[in-house]
Formats: sequence, C-alpha cells, structure tokens
Amino acid sequence: MDLHLGYLPGCIGRIAEMHAKYYAEAAGFGAPFEAKVATELSEFCLRYVEGRDGLWLATDGEFVHGSVAIDGSRAQESGAHLRWFITSDQSRGKGVGAQLLGAALALCKAQAYRKVYLWTFDGLHAARRLYEKHGFRLSRSQRGSQWGKEVNEQIFMLGDE
Repeated sequence: MDLHLGYLPGCIGRIAEMHAKYYAEAAGFGAPFEAKVATELSEFCLRYVEGRDGLWLATDGEFVHGSVAIDGSRAQESGAHLRWFITSDQSRGKGVGAQLLGAALALCKAQAYRKVYLWTFDGLHAARRLYEKHGFRLSRSQRGSQWGKEVNEQIFMLGDE
C-alpha cells in the first residue's frame, strides 16, 4: 500500500463511497451523511493549501483504500481538524490506518500546530484505540445529529486544550 499526498481524480467520490457504505452498516447513516461528506470534502479540496492542509490516500495501484485529511485553515484559532479518516474493508486491520494517521500527524508536527481535534461518535472502538495510541484524548461528549442521525458525538483532542 502506498500513501499519496494530495488529490487524485475520483478520490472525492471514492472517499464519500467508503464513508457511506461503512457508516450505513455501522450506524445506520444514510443520504444526509453521504451528502455531508461529499460536500465538505469537495469544498476542502477546492480551498486546499499545500503545506497548511493535507490529504493522504492509501492506494494500491490506482485504487484508493483509505484516506485522512488535515484541515489547517483554522489551526491558529481552534486547532487543525483531522477529517475523512477511513480505510476500505479490504485494508482494515492491516496497519493502513496507522500509516495514514501517522502521515497526518507528521504534517501537524512540521507545521507546529499546537492542537489537533477530530469529531467522531461513541462505539467506534478500533478507531478510538488508534486515536488514543497516538495521544488523542476524549475532550467532550454530547448528543447530536450532525451526521443525520442522533448519536453520542465525541471530540478527541491532541495538544493544548
């Protein structure tokens, strides 16, 4: 598996597809969630600034098996935002997620981002273990429906609170 930094043709659709399929099964999310992923990822790609932001794709040939992004646009005010972290069913459990997360956090370190945060929800135990292994800690938990269905939303933080 190779890591590619930056946009590749078709990656927005592929990342949205991986999220939609995984979270439909894991949490019952539907069209509002897939549309949110596709819309916000598209907007991110259009305003992407090399060095400030990062989008990493785990690829096998031309096929995308995973992704993660760092949105550094508000890093000074509220922290760098880790987003769109997912791996395909075929690559899950093979260290691809750790590679992706490592690359994203390396950018944060190189840019001296004092704080990195991510939104997730309760019940994604493997992801939580990976976040905690890399130093993230649960900062806040609340009921919410930003993904189209009510869940126990969580914010994980790395660095200064």
